[in-house]
Amino acid sequence: MSTNHNSELVRKIFEAYLENKSLRKTPERFAILEEIYSRDDHFDVETLYIHMKNQKYRVSRATVYNTLELLVSCDLVTKHQFGKNMAQFEKSYGYHQHDHVICIDCGKVVEFCDPRIHQIQSMVGDLLKFEIKHHSLNLYGSCFDCSAKASIKQKEDIKHAS
Repeated sequence: MSTNHNSELVRKIFEAYLENKSLRKTPERFAILEEIYSRDDHFDVETLYIHMKNQKYRVSRATVYNTLELLVSCDLVTKHQFGKNMAQFEKSYGYHQHDHVICIDCGKVVEFCDPRIHQIQSMVGDLLKFEIKHHSLNLYGSCFDCSAKASIKQKEDIKHAS
């Protein structure tokens, strides 16, 4: 699906959602939606807010928070809690199921997709007589860069202790 076509669809879905909830269709809300759908990464509220301010959008932190909650409610954005206390978000309309590997040291998030996970999901659903709608798999560890830094620090500590 083309990006332009996708943008039109998500805008129409969001418009319908706002109308259905009798909420105002403000330019700021649509600017936030557009900004999110132009990204290909996970982001937190503060990062999105600062980026929009740097792009000269006139949005408040409260508007960003509130709009994100609306977008999560209408399934256009997914909210994640990857350890720590800071929620991260990503666009979700038209994007395939995927899982995450999260670095516990620097917070880096890497997406991956493995068909064996879908097979396990189907098998477990059949076995336990569940119609599985979706799943969430988050793996936590240290990324290569953080592991390398830790290894260097450990060697330096040993060297200085001798």
